[in-house]
Amino acid sequence: MRALRRFTVRAQLPERLAPLQTLATNLRWSWHPATRELFATLDPAAWERSGEDPVRLLGEIPTARLTELAEDTELVQTVAGLAADLERYLTEDRWYQGEEGLPAGIAYFSMEFGVSEVLPNYSGGLGVLAGDHLKAASDLGVPLIGVGLLYQSGYFRQSLSLDGWQLEHYPVLDPQGLPLQLLTGADGAPAIVEVAMPEGRTLAARVWQAAVGRVPLLLLDADIEANDADLRTVTDRLYGGDQDHRIKQEILIGVGGVRAVRAYCAATGHPEPEVFHTNEGHAGFLGLERIRELQSSKRLDFDQALSAVRSGTVFTTHTPVPAGIDRFPVDLVRRYLTDALLPGLPTDRLLAMGAEDDPAMFNMAHMGMRLAQRANGVSKLHGEVSRGMFGGLWRGFDADEVPIGSVTNGVHGHTWEAAEVSGLIGEPGASLDHVGDAELWGLRNALRARLVDEVRRRVRAAWLERGASTPELGWTDHVFDPDVLTVGFARRVPTYKRLTLMLRDPARLRDLLLDPHRPVQLIVAGKSHPADDGGKALIQQIVRFADDPAVRHRIVFLPDYDMSMARYLYWGCDVWLNNPLRPLEACGTSGMKSALNGGLNLSIRDGWWDELYDGGNGWAIPTADGIDDPHKRDDLEAQALYELLATQVAPAFYERDSGVPPKWTGLVRHTWETLRPQVQATRMVREYVENWYAPAAEAARTVTASDYAGAKEIASYREKLNTAWTKVQVTGVDASGLPDTPVVGAPMTVRAAVDLGGLSPEDVIVEAIVGRVDEADELDDTVRVAMKHVGATDGADRFEAVVPLPHAGLAGYTVRVLPQHPLLASPAELGKVVLA
Repeated sequence: MRALRRFTVRAQLPERLAPLQTLATNLRWSWHPATRELFATLDPAAWERSGEDPVRLLGEIPTARLTELAEDTELVQTVAGLAADLERYLTEDRWYQGEEGLPAGIAYFSMEFGVSEVLPNYSGGLGVLAGDHLKAASDLGVPLIGVGLLYQSGYFRQSLSLDGWQLEHYPVLDPQGLPLQLLTGADGAPAIVEVAMPEGRTLAARVWQAAVGRVPLLLLDADIEANDADLRTVTDRLYGGDQDHRIKQEILIGVGGVRAVRAYCAATGHPEPEVFHTNEGHAGFLGLERIRELQSSKRLDFDQALSAVRSGTVFTTHTPVPAGIDRFPVDLVRRYLTDALLPGLPTDRLLAMGAEDDPAMFNMAHMGMRLAQRANGVSKLHGEVSRGMFGGLWRGFDADEVPIGSVTNGVHGHTWEAAEVSGLIGEPGASLDHVGDAELWGLRNALRARLVDEVRRRVRAAWLERGASTPELGWTDHVFDPDVLTVGFARRVPTYKRLTLMLRDPARLRDLLLDPHRPVQLIVAGKSHPADDGGKALIQQIVRFADDPAVRHRIVFLPDYDMSMARYLYWGCDVWLNNPLRPLEACGTSGMKSALNGGLNLSIRDGWWDELYDGGNGWAIPTADGIDDPHKRDDLEAQALYELLATQVAPAFYERDSGVPPKWTGLVRHTWETLRPQVQATRMVREYVENWYAPAAEAARTVTASDYAGAKEIASYREKLNTAWTKVQVTGVDASGLPDTPVVGAPMTVRAAVDLGGLSPEDVIVEAIVGRVDEADELDDTVRVAMKHVGATDGADRFEAVVPLPHAGLAGYTVRVLPQHPLLASPAELGKVVLA
């Protein structure tokens, strides 16, 4: 008979082994090799059966075996030593503690977190990036609090039907069997956060804590008896359900997440966050809850509270396409953003936060931008794309002035790098002079051989799951070859990532795979969203090609791509393939993880590769920019991919000198020396701390000081600006001082008369702008000079500036007026500009 419900009973450990419980529940073990080795030695077979999950492992080891282990003095000393090492890691000063003026606390909200496969709370790159952010913050000592949801089924597990169609199944997770513990209050009872739902209902959630090294990760769980049956399913699945389901999830993580942070800080004494970081728009409602808090507790009005919230908020966008943004019908949002949920907040002001060109839709990314004083994309190229994509919020400004910066993503080295790599070459940035080519090549061969063993195991398991019988699977013992050039392609399967670009010319791909002298073997993996039949069809195309007995020893599709599979691919693949439709890849960190292990990238110049490709760390696939026909573009870029593989990649791999490929090892060596330090998540988090969190904290302290005097001041300024701005105009402009034949550097005096509409000259900045000009009189490559106020005549204020001519050729100039206030992060922040 079947169990009605499953639950986990944790092992009762002997006293001498009690520290194992702490070591198992702090996820630092997932990136600490010595701790992983300890758990593996307790019972190697149980370790493998448990999926290398320490919590499950301790539950599977028989009591008699634990008693026996407790008598092993050497083991007990190892356990005690690792427990002491963990305690040092959790308490010692690290990089952050040596800096000054940094925020006392930061809250980081994300819809998913990929910390480890034993906590399957992620779907892909966004979640794994968030997990790496927490780990790097822990290593640096950053006082971060992660906030997300705990999903009853996580993301789906993937298998294949016999004809290669993706199948999904959703195993129910038992929180007690995960490395989690409940947040409790002073009375020992579980902390519960509540958010109001329509029709007088309440959605309640308990708060689970995961320890990610030094960083607490708070996960809200709605599956509790206090909720109505339908509300218990709010946290059932990641990215599941209709829009009504999604908005409930996003209200819970945003509004409920802030309340969970308050409960956590009250229970533990953790400093209250000075900065809130919204990782994508899903959690954007957190800003509205913070406005409610300030209106309620500090008696601020809406605009004053908004000014205080904006100053301490950072918003990161991860999507380069409008289709990737969460948008809800305005009527649906109005139904949920009630006075019961956010008492005292005017509904029209809340709906205006998410306004976009379509008045019937509420845009979560637009709300994120409006609630944050600082916003960024996740690579330099993505920053440019985002400035164009969201430029409508700053109409009248050139794209390069839109206040969206960038922090290029990074990956957590100790998670994704094979231990053998760091063992051979040391820490990132270390010289490789002590490593010979033969030694380097031997390491790459060993990692590839390990991958081949894993591929064979997984291919066999996948075919058994598809319905094949054991006797017909003898061929799986010979899938792949540890001496053949191995290419990996693994990621989510949205259309823009072009999973099937490699199949544009199947005969050409077959020739590459079966080349008698320079063969290629190809691993493909990835999940399509359960509702995306188009993505599933792409997977089926690949599977059907790979099922052909003529090539199935050279190309495989591995189902159920997750972090555990990914490690083997990053360790063992010689080449990491990435062929998105440029510029639709925001960053794409999988190639970074391959580079950590000496993999060479073969990629379209998109995302991070656009800025870090240097000609010696892999290959850039030429792009057919400007080709409007998508089929022709795919054909051209696929042919470029085939040519690179045949004429550059394969020859570099197979041309040997005394058994070693000198060109290949040179590329690997250069990759390790140059890319390895640059792709680290610690570099990324330090950038966030220094360039985003610290300025946000300073701004927040400024506006909250002296009973929120700054917030009141900037709110008053904005009100004055809004009243006057439509009346501001440049009434006259002239230039003088140039000779008949001006030369570069010659001074030009620009004068302007401005009607300030009741504003004072101190309220604005008037700029003279000089640059190149095209036939349509559009300015480019401009120089902007602030003009000096020189008085007022005839009802207009007068401004002038001397501008050295910056360029030869056809030039032009204009004048504009911008807001100016010391509490603004930039003159463009408010999206207001008056052009002459």
